Amino acid sequence: MTDFGYRALVFRRGGVALRWGARSVLVCTALAVLAVAVTLWALMLGDFPLSLGEVWSALTGDPAAGFARTVVQEWRLPRALAAVVFGAALGASGAVFQSLTRNPLAAPDIIGFSTGAYTGALIVIMVIQGSYLQLVGGAFVGGIATAIVVYLLAWRRGVQGFRLIVVGIAVSAMLASVNTWLMLNARLEVAVRAAVWGTGSMSGTDWEQTGWGSLSIAVLLAALFALGPSLRQLELGDDAARATGTRAESVRLAAVVLGVGLTSVVTAAAGPILFVSLAAPQLARRIARTPGVTLAPAAFMGAFMLATADVTAQHLLPVGMPVGVVTVVGGGAFLVWLIVREARRRT
Repeated sequence: MTDFGYRALVFRRGGVALRWGARSVLVCTALAVLAVAVTLWALMLGDFPLSLGEVWSALTGDPAAGFARTVVQEWRLPRALAAVVFGAALGASGAVFQSLTRNPLAAPDIIGFSTGAYTGALIVIMVIQGSYLQLVGGAFVGGIATAIVVYLLAWRRGVQGFRLIVVGIAVSAMLASVNTWLMLNARLEVAVRAAVWGTGSMSGTDWEQTGWGSLSIAVLLAALFALGPSLRQLELGDDAARATGTRAESVRLAAVVLGVGLTSVVTAAAGPILFVSLAAPQLARRIARTPGVTLAPAAFMGAFMLATADVTAQHLLPVGMPVGVVTVVGGGAFLVWLIVREARRRT
């Protein structure tokens, strides 16, 4: 059947119906295949290069794999998997805020939520040098506190997308100053660690971070996809959403908490990786040709983007770089293009 002018697949079971655009399904499948291919490529590259057959033997636990098994399973696989999972989280988080504000410039790293999460995690590092789970807690509290401040400052008989973005940029700049002050007053070794982590680096990703991060992200994404139909109703406006029985404010609050939660999990593990949450939903929307921002294509696009950026940062540049440097360069160019396009569209 068709929905909003494009073909859609409808899955029904009992009283529940899920509707997916046929092109969206194809795009998600293609992006998943590409993400798997990039992940396998990442497992092959390095100072100890491996063939695809050796990687497969190491992944399946073949005793004949020998040292390759250690290289793949202990050294490379945690980071490669984390790039895919964290990218999906960032893509979905960006889709949430772009859907809520109906503005393509709205993303956690633009409106300050990523910076707030970074501030919360930074305080945990400086004060107690906490574990990964404590970093997640600090990042979540920082992100939620920033979201509350931004929403309160932007509120004036409702929250408009443009006003939210402007206020978010201002709050993000203030928090960036706070973060700089914290690092200047920290011990040298702690400040160096925080500075490297703050660029968005996955070099220290281990199985603890990948395991707990993947579990947390899976739970948050499941809750977010369950909220998806209500988010689509909100895109029609609060009055139209309420007319269909959607509790607009409750859905919006839940979506903000879930979006900040996804960003916080990634920030605690790898620092603020910028621009994936901005670019992934918009690229996915254009490829899938959906009428609005959708969660699944954005998540798959984010997974593919971050996996590709991490391989580029590790192996394709003359000198190894933090993955955040690659995403800033590529995402910054996309942001300029998007701002110019939106300005021309409004004039």
